[in-house]
Amino acid sequence: MSVAKNLKVRAGLLSGLILVAILGIWYVATASAGGAASGAGLTPEQIEYAQMMGQDPSAKKADGFPTLGQMGETVWSHLSRPFYDNGPNDKGVGIQLAHSLGRVALGFGLACLVAIPLGFVIGMSPLLNRALDPFIQVLKPISPLAWMPLALYTIKDSTLSGIFVIFICSIWPMLVNTAFGVAAVKKEWLNVAATLEVSPLRKALQVILPAAAPTILTGMRISMGIAWLVIVAAEMLVGGTGIGYFVWNEWNNLSLSNVIFAVLVIGVVGMLLDLAFGRLQKAVTYVD
Repeated sequence: MSVAKNLKVRAGLLSGLILVAILGIWYVATASAGGAASGAGLTPEQIEYAQMMGQDPSAKKADGFPTLGQMGETVWSHLSRPFYDNGPNDKGVGIQLAHSLGRVALGFGLACLVAIPLGFVIGMSPLLNRALDPFIQVLKPISPLAWMPLALYTIKDSTLSGIFVIFICSIWPMLVNTAFGVAAVKKEWLNVAATLEVSPLRKALQVILPAAAPTILTGMRISMGIAWLVIVAAEMLVGGTGIGYFVWNEWNNLSLSNVIFAVLVIGVVGMLLDLAFGRLQKAVTYVD
């Protein structure tokens, strides 16, 4: 067995042990609450509120943090019917994810269309790089929560505002990495292209782009992580649909198991998106 494969197996075993330990701690911490009725510790007002929200306070579930068994029931109930639609505030997790991923795709796609060409121009021009750098450094650290009120006021549409916030927050890593990758292309390669009298467009597509592609993909990978983070926060604020709204709505419904399930779904989807960009980055990276 090769060293790399042996390391992969050992890492997988260690990850499994860590997961078992986490589940064991969870089981021990919630075991005493497993048979409690949720209505036992509620005031009459809380019971009445739960009934108004369509919940059954006498249902058997943990009075507080859910047990592993209750989480299993929650996961199965969502995954067995991911695309049901019972009205505005009661949609399956598949529908919520589709809305969120659609907004992320639009905002991220617009950011790519702006950041990559502009990054090329900035990377090939030291003058523009110095002139625009202060503006980039000022705008880059601004929180999505700060952009949202301005977007809602100017655009006056919650869905478009969410897409705009994704765009404005995910554009900067792509822009900076693209400019850096283009500026770092070896001068020898550019000199060879100049000697062969290669046209500027052909030089950009056949010399600069392949050389800068790993750095550009790194920026896109970071931007996708930011975009997924931003859409969850944006949907909590603007409501309507999406996995972020699902988290907030289930919290208002006092359903902690659904909140935990949604958090896990957000993490898994984010991991899959990152893995996809990691594969793309590996595919365009030249190894001697």
